[in-house]
Amino acid sequence: MCGRDPHERHRVATPLELLFDLTFVIAFGVAASEFAHMLVAGHIGAALTGFAFATFAVILAWINFTWFASAYDTDDWIYRVMTMVQMVGVLILALGIHPFFASIEHGEHVDNAILVAGYVVMRIALVSQWLRAARQDPAHRTACLTYAAIITAAQLGWIGTIFLPTPVPVTLAVWVVLGTIELLVPRIAESRNETSTPWHAHHIAERYGLLAIIALGEGVVGTVASLSAVVQEHGWTSDAILLVVAGTGLTFGMWWIYFAIPAADLLHAHREHSFQFGYLHIPLYGAIVATGAGLHTAAYYVEGHSEIGSTGTVFSVVIPVGVYIGLVYVIYSLMVRTWDRFHVLLVALTALVLVAAVAAAAAGVPMTVCLLIATLAPVVSVVGFEVVGHRHAAAAIAASVADGH
Repeated sequence: MCGRDPHERHRVATPLELLFDLTFVIAFGVAASEFAHMLVAGHIGAALTGFAFATFAVILAWINFTWFASAYDTDDWIYRVMTMVQMVGVLILALGIHPFFASIEHGEHVDNAILVAGYVVMRIALVSQWLRAARQDPAHRTACLTYAAIITAAQLGWIGTIFLPTPVPVTLAVWVVLGTIELLVPRIAESRNETSTPWHAHHIAERYGLLAIIALGEGVVGTVASLSAVVQEHGWTSDAILLVVAGTGLTFGMWWIYFAIPAADLLHAHREHSFQFGYLHIPLYGAIVATGAGLHTAAYYVEGHSEIGSTGTVFSVVIPVGVYIGLVYVIYSLMVRTWDRFHVLLVALTALVLVAAVAAAAAGVPMTVCLLIATLAPVVSVVGFEVVGHRHAAAAIAASVADGH
């Protein structure tokens, strides 16, 4: 485990990494389902709080594994077994999401025992990998030991929160502190070496894209699963058909704009942007999963099991879609290190489309028709990129890559 070549040609995701990612389908699915259940019940604050903390834990664990694997994937039996242990941790964490949500909604204390147990299993397995890398990669020994030490200390903090006899807000405040420490670990560890651990930019970009696809797919699966009950009872109504069209259109449009930019080339040219690229994907993935939960909420509304009404249902889709599209533009601008005036126009038009969808719902337009209007939000960026924006992007990307080299 002496480190992979960061300039290795034809580096791609491994079958083990793809198998590992499948466990996150389950975690995303449970988080989206719990989020949708609480939204339709009208518990908006508790739903947002539970979803934010649960998805943060899931995505952060995936990010840490992915960057380590990009640098030190040996694919020997020890590495495979440690990866399997982390997969078990993901599944345990997923089992803890429901009691975590329920405790925030109804309890005086946070029931985070199972959630934390799963997270700690993942992180301790990763610590053993960092210790192995520290022993076998002398050039990055200090960084590897720093990762292992701070992550271990953070896990002791997470375990301590299980036994905190404090109200929900206090416990969650402690979580914020521990989460901040976890986010700072890579920057602290990497700064202690003259060179960064040997992660591969093209591999990282591919891995992030694959998780985006998984998150997008979960939304479609959840919506179809919810609609199946409606279809079995009432057949293919117009609302059911329109919701399927809207869900598919939104998913496809969100996929299109994510992959419009060659993130791998930009990340390879500007490795110093790794923290911004890596961590801005936490809210981006959260927005994707929340969009799926919003579509799930829409399916509940069609079924007649919702307390938030048509406008609230449209909001549950429109808000995460808007956050997602905005973050795509932010990440692009940070990577190319410039703002494009044309993008400002596209963002403004996107906002108008989303506002129009909400206004239509408030005016009494059927909810599913409003979601069709919201489907046009990513279409604005797709059309803008294909007609004009691709030339702007090509010039900006070329300049940024040349500057990086």
